[in-house]
Amino acid sequence: MTSDDATAAAYATDAADAPAAPDGDVPPAWDAVVLAGGASRRLGGVDKPGVRVGGRRLLDRVLTACANADRTVVVAEPRETVRPVEWVREEPPGGGPLAALDAGLCRTTSPVVLVLSADLPFLDTHTVRTLLTTLTAPDTRTPDTRTPHAQAPDAASPRFAAPVAAAPRPGPAATAPRPESADPPYDGALFIDADGRDQPLVAAYRRASLVRGLARLRAEHGALAGLPLRRLLAGLRLARAAAPDGSGAAADCDTWEDIAAARARIREHEHVLDEWMTAVKDELGIELDVDTGVLLDLARDAAHGVARPAAPLTTFLVGYAAGRAGGDPEAVAEAARKATALAERWAEEAAQNEGPDPK
Repeated sequence: MTSDDATAAAYATDAADAPAAPDGDVPPAWDAVVLAGGASRRLGGVDKPGVRVGGRRLLDRVLTACANADRTVVVAEPRETVRPVEWVREEPPGGGPLAALDAGLCRTTSPVVLVLSADLPFLDTHTVRTLLTTLTAPDTRTPDTRTPHAQAPDAASPRFAAPVAAAPRPGPAATAPRPESADPPYDGALFIDADGRDQPLVAAYRRASLVRGLARLRAEHGALAGLPLRRLLAGLRLARAAAPDGSGAAADCDTWEDIAAARARIREHEHVLDEWMTAVKDELGIELDVDTGVLLDLARDAAHGVARPAAPLTTFLVGYAAGRAGGDPEAVAEAARKATALAERWAEEAAQNEGPDPK
């Protein structure tokens, strides 16, 4: 093991043994930097951010998850995306993750920056919120100063399984514990994957900490091109958290096997409707929280109380009416309520007509 590997390794402490930190608040302002370059050698040079999972490009899936960012910067050649972003390239092109991060960071202004790779098929807004609140949580724990060692991943762990533990834990021992002060307790918060490994490109960082770290590395090495990301992490105090149970949010897609597994997972019964609704909203450019259960109940009532073809036609009309009424969730709920009541009246009349004494 090299010295860099040792520095980047996580603590011996299991995440399950670390006390959970209190939740923090979502920062009032935060930006997102998405690293979408790279050669994708394990995919045979295919443009990985453009590969579709569930009918949506991987990059678009990530951009949807961080749609609430004040500014989103994508480090890559410009391309069509689901929403407007700022584009920038690292110098030199193909200079590696630190050069790309530096280029993206120069376009940000918020004190907190979400840093993401472009190949996270199951990243969502809940995951993003977890990262942001973990970063801002107060540190009520005693820092662990034991010697770090490499974690041994469990080869049997499924690629998209969620880690067992969900508690943040202290960062690399290479960073000395800070004395009590007004300084924020963490420079960054990142997820660990199903094998317990750090995922520094599924993380939220304090911008000032990244700027200082990149400046230090540039001074030491003369340039950032070609340097591994772990050189930057070694100088940061990090909180770690497991992805929410069952989300697979920290899992990336490095191989075609990973892509196939992600596509299969999306079509599983418990995921398919949410995935489909999100895909349709992205395709139509709609930003709306929809109560899927209400619409499904309406479709059932229309199909049973009127006729099967009434189900899709009714939900279409409800959507149209909600759009004319403002298009917010309340408008959808009110239109669905009216249509459901109408379908129930139709069903009652049909039942009365089938009885012995229709009135």
